[in-house]
Amino acid sequence: MIAPGLRVLFCGINPGLYTGLVGHHFARPGNRFWPALHRSGFTDELLSPFDEHLLLERGLGVTNLYNFATASADGLDPADLRRGARRLERTVRRYRPRIVAVLGLGAYRAAFGAPRAAVGRQDLRLGGAEVWVLPNPSGRTAGYQLDALARAFREVRKAAERLS
Repeated sequence: MIAPGLRVLFCGINPGLYTGLVGHHFARPGNRFWPALHRSGFTDELLSPFDEHLLLERGLGVTNLYNFATASADGLDPADLRRGARRLERTVRRYRPRIVAVLGLGAYRAAFGAPRAAVGRQDLRLGGAEVWVLPNPSGRTAGYQLDALARAFREVRKAAERLS
């Protein structure tokens, strides 16, 4: 789900098996992407993965570093993530979003060779876009509860508003 000139392009790691099966981003029950998007103020209502087409109307898009479904992102090879980073950069140069928000700190560190990166705005610019790292919204990632995840998403929303 990408279009030119997005306010924010969210970049997941890769589709899980369920998401790959149904063909919609962040579709597995328990994934907190959609609730975090809503609670952070990006959407007026709680959308479902089957409503993802509505994101484009709001200047939002979704892609992945790695487009093949796996049971767990932990099974990805670091080389796959690095290739995904190069593909993401080409995508960003083509579509020109204002902000790229990578969802998953460990994946970001591996993909971009940034072992000390932390959640938040990065010094790196990708194809002219600001880069942010957000916690992985997977239900398997217990380190961030939904309220903390929504706060992190809210910071990206505020940055996108400043850039508008």
